[in-house]
Amino acid sequence: MDFNFSDDQNSIRELAYQIFTDRSSDEFLLAFSRTDETYDETLWQTLAEQGLLGVAVPESAGGTGFGLIELCLVLEEQGRRVAPVPLYASLVLGGLPIAGFGSEAQQQRFLPALAEGKSKFSAAIAELGMNVAVATAVTAQRDGDAWRLDGHKAVVPDGAVADFILVPAQDSEGQQTMFIVDTAASGVTVTPVQIGLSGERAAHLTLDGVTVSDDAVLGSAGQGAQILEWLEQRANIAHCALQVGVTEEAMKRTAAFLSERKQFGVPLGTFQALAMRMADCYIDVEGIRSTYWLALWRLSEGLDARAEVRAAKWWACDAAHRIVSSTQHMHGGIGADVEYPIHRFFLMAKMISFSLGNASQQLSALGRLLAEDDTLGQRALEV
Repeated sequence: MDFNFSDDQNSIRELAYQIFTDRSSDEFLLAFSRTDETYDETLWQTLAEQGLLGVAVPESAGGTGFGLIELCLVLEEQGRRVAPVPLYASLVLGGLPIAGFGSEAQQQRFLPALAEGKSKFSAAIAELGMNVAVATAVTAQRDGDAWRLDGHKAVVPDGAVADFILVPAQDSEGQQTMFIVDTAASGVTVTPVQIGLSGERAAHLTLDGVTVSDDAVLGSAGQGAQILEWLEQRANIAHCALQVGVTEEAMKRTAAFLSERKQFGVPLGTFQALAMRMADCYIDVEGIRSTYWLALWRLSEGLDARAEVRAAKWWACDAAHRIVSSTQHMHGGIGADVEYPIHRFFLMAKMISFSLGNASQQLSALGRLLAEDDTLGQRALEV
């Protein structure tokens, strides 16, 4: 069995690494954090020009025709530099469902603009995996030949800059339908909320009598629940990809710091307690990577990956907490400086860990899956 990436996949990874490294240096990110900007539009356009925004867009729609694996390789490199661009929301939450369920007309309308960096996307699914007490809802009612959408969705990832947002809505029969909503349409209100690393990344979405045609329905009416389940798995795996980049880079930077910083005339890295703590970080990073790669492979092969995705996301939440807490702590007092680079990795890792369900919620969902399906439990034992 060959576990190596293909030449194309390695080329995509190397290109992404080069672009993010050249642009999102520590010096640039520090200067950028002192501005009022939220996203690096220059980097966004560079990614478009080099074909990375269209990496998972079909060739027929102006993309390069690759898939989820290649997209995740790009996200890993973004995580290594904590680069301020809305790749996750646009490419994963928006691009993947339109490529997977959209009609030919929808793909031709939306995906070329995504690949060219002219439009940004998101999906109003933040409450997935969260407590039902914080859930929000949108209703969809037939209005002649159109649909009327009313309701509220909270904390839409990168919703403050999204041109189009995928919104699940419930009809009078209790079925879910997914709609592609233009944020500039009448009755749509997008209210930025300040969370994350550098400002207004998310937004609350309010729909008040928004009228859309059947052309805005993604897939078919009543297919929303299926699309949501499909999207949640890929969104969680995309988080794992980001987390691999974030945690591995935080670990490497800390190892370099410990080898250079001296106490009592010797490098900190020679202290047994710190060396053992770094070893624990390495084991945790590899745990995130291994479970994520297994789930990613199963998804890319069209296999059932429900349990594997939950296990991978649990690792990406639980282990990441230990890694970034340790790496920040081992930097000593300088690790608490919000303008010192290691702090950005801590914040990014925590944001990922609490998106679409934290470690406890992922573990609870995994437990329910194993209890409900004996075949999943058997597969887990075989692994």
